[in-house]
Amino acid sequence: MENEGKTDYRKCSPDVLYQTRKIVIKMWKSKKPVEEIAELTGLTTRTVYETIRVYKKDGMSALKPKTRGRKTGEKRTLSLDQENEIIKTITEKNPDQLKMKCCLWTRDAVKQLIQEKYGIEMPIRTVGQYLQRWGFTVQRPAKQAMNQKPEAVQQWLHETYPEIHEAAKEAGAEIFWGDETAVQNVANYARGYAPIGQTPMLKVQATKMHINMLSAISSHGKVYFTFSKESINQDRLIDFFERLIKDVGHPIFMILDNLRAHHSKKVTAWVEEHSSQLQLFYLPAYSPEYNPDEYLNHDLKRSIGTQHQACTEPELQEQAESFMSELAKSPDHVQSYFDHPTLAAYEEIKQSGNL
Repeated sequence: MENEGKTDYRKCSPDVLYQTRKIVIKMWKSKKPVEEIAELTGLTTRTVYETIRVYKKDGMSALKPKTRGRKTGEKRTLSLDQENEIIKTITEKNPDQLKMKCCLWTRDAVKQLIQEKYGIEMPIRTVGQYLQRWGFTVQRPAKQAMNQKPEAVQQWLHETYPEIHEAAKEAGAEIFWGDETAVQNVANYARGYAPIGQTPMLKVQATKMHINMLSAISSHGKVYFTFSKESINQDRLIDFFERLIKDVGHPIFMILDNLRAHHSKKVTAWVEEHSSQLQLFYLPAYSPEYNPDEYLNHDLKRSIGTQHQACTEPELQEQAESFMSELAKSPDHVQSYFDHPTLAAYEEIKQSGNL
């Protein structure tokens, strides 16, 4: 049979097939018989004749391999206009805005949206393929307090903070951002490999423990911190301010959230007495994401959560102090907290004012 011992070029790459066709034409031009060309190239005589025929009609460019498979967009369930409409919807709106019974876009939610808009019942796997093609990935959501007032945030970003920034320049003060947090021993996020079906076992401490930390950072990469077994109250806050003033050595503008202790009469009176050394300013209510120090807190908790679980409070504090001590030696790491997209307005103001 003619095909016996022949190479199946359907399984070859398009480039190999094209190079073989060019060899066929080169041999044909050198007056080699078709049967000999077929023998040397591994093609059938029929394929050799067809290659020569195509070349005679349309030239060498006609021998280039065509893209295999369906063309982009061919035989898709959704039309291009429908795809663009779905992309626009899930980019600009949340499911609850469309009165759907979910808070974030999942494959099930997108499937429901397609069903409601176009009456198309799409398999969940196909929905996932569309989302991947559109460049959507599964992500943990950023959280925002429901009580936050957008107008107050905009005023802070475009009026209040620029005024603080300018006042700090005039006073020769450095802006610090302060925050409190509690580190717990039970927030363990360790992961590890194990054979399929054999879930790894991690022994944990049943007793819940925590340690409180008060910290302050600046965009220059400085970080100061203190730990306490008790809650951060007005006395501990004042003590922290006193040590901070001593260590920094020049005027400080401190930005805090609206914790009750920050507004206490005792703290207010102390700050008034030391106004030449330290002044306080407050973020909009329910807006922790606009405090760079908040990202330090997340970093600390993530670090503690991936270590072995502390069994005693001293061990927990040692883990936290170890992280913070290393952080204090890494100003670039501290400055990276200011690179969060939510804080872009601060960077613009900093660049414009050279502070």
